[in-house]
Amino acid sequence: MDELPQLWCILKGDTSFVRPRPALFNQEGLIALRTEKGVDKVLPGLTGWAQINGRDELPIPQKVDLDAEYLKKQSFGFDLYILWMTFIKVVKRDGVSH
Repeated sequence: MDELPQLWCILKGDTSFVRPRPALFNQEGLIALRTEKGVDKVLPGLTGWAQINGRDELPIPQKVDLDAEYLKKQSFGFDLYILWMTFIKVVKRDGVSH
């Protein structure tokens, strides 16, 4: 339910279904590493490669590496795979630490 506002942002074109998740304003370390690797230059997304590979369990540098890997592998098929895996992980509540 808390993701519904993000669907509106997708419809407006401010975000995408699949891309790196947006950083919170207080995540300076994440923002700095993303800027260093060029991840900050793409629209944020509802779900991403880092989310299906560990989400809250991953240290920030590993999340950024996965976000950068997504940018290199990005394709329609890869996005569909990430969407499918996101659905599976949400149903199973996998990787949620809070």
